[in-house]
Amino acid sequence: MMDWTDRHCRYFMRLLSPSVRLYTEMVTAQALHHGDSAKLLQYDDCEHPVALQIGGSDPGLMAEAARKGADEGYDEININVGCPSDRVQSGQFGACLMASPGLVADCVRAMKAVTDVPVTIKTRIGIDDFDDYEFLQRFIDTNIDAGCDTFVVHARKALLQGLSPKENRNVPPLNYDRVYRVKEDYPNLTIILNGGVVSVDDCRRHLEQVDGVMIGRQVYHRPWFLTELEEAFGTGQVPSTRFEVIGKMLPYVEYELASGAFLKHITRHMLGLYAGQPGARAWRRYLSENAHRFDAGIDVLEKALEKLPRAA
Repeated sequence: MMDWTDRHCRYFMRLLSPSVRLYTEMVTAQALHHGDSAKLLQYDDCEHPVALQIGGSDPGLMAEAARKGADEGYDEININVGCPSDRVQSGQFGACLMASPGLVADCVRAMKAVTDVPVTIKTRIGIDDFDDYEFLQRFIDTNIDAGCDTFVVHARKALLQGLSPKENRNVPPLNYDRVYRVKEDYPNLTIILNGGVVSVDDCRRHLEQVDGVMIGRQVYHRPWFLTELEEAFGTGQVPSTRFEVIGKMLPYVEYELASGAFLKHITRHMLGLYAGQPGARAWRRYLSENAHRFDAGIDVLEKALEKLPRAA
């Protein structure tokens, strides 16, 4: 979810669901070491519970990143061992690290040595020709020994050569049974399933076998899905209408614009709010055509609202 689940996105998502656990986009340990870590780690207190996802393979830098994340108050530090992009592979992190479970374990140990915040791993079920249960089991066993007890498992293998990141989200077939088997064989671990989950019924089915479900693009493209999940599995305290959510976003947008943010960086996460609803196309079109202007202000969002049925 790089370039997707930034802090503006997470603030918006929290308005739709008070109890879902939010994850940052992946931040590299190198960026936190060399860049503006305060800016990279910025979030709003309303986002809790929120997890910081880190990419990297140098135990020292990963420990430094984990400490910085813990100092900023993140509820979880998650190591990305699932992203298959060329950019990530060239940095020696992401899904390619499944082939180096010992190195990941070194990172886990180093990170746990500097913080009490839970350190978790997001991974695939396999990579390239390493696509059997025993390969996944060796990876998990090695990192259990390092102290990791929570694994988020994308139920597809990653093909590191020949497929784009987008194709890696769709082309390799889903293998939920392999994730279920991990939970069956390791009942004391927390196993969270990821991949291809698009409905409340999907979640119910998976939760009979595993401890949790992670959902990415389905929620991003159809944010109202979060309210359905909240009603089914959370507090049940959800906004009554999409219009109510936008009303709650307006003060945040005004504050961020006054602080130097650009409207397009906030509203791009809101384009799918009316997916499948009357006025959805007009809402998307108006924001897409006007929010990118350098001087775009709160009036753009207000005019986009006028394109919608008032009770929506």
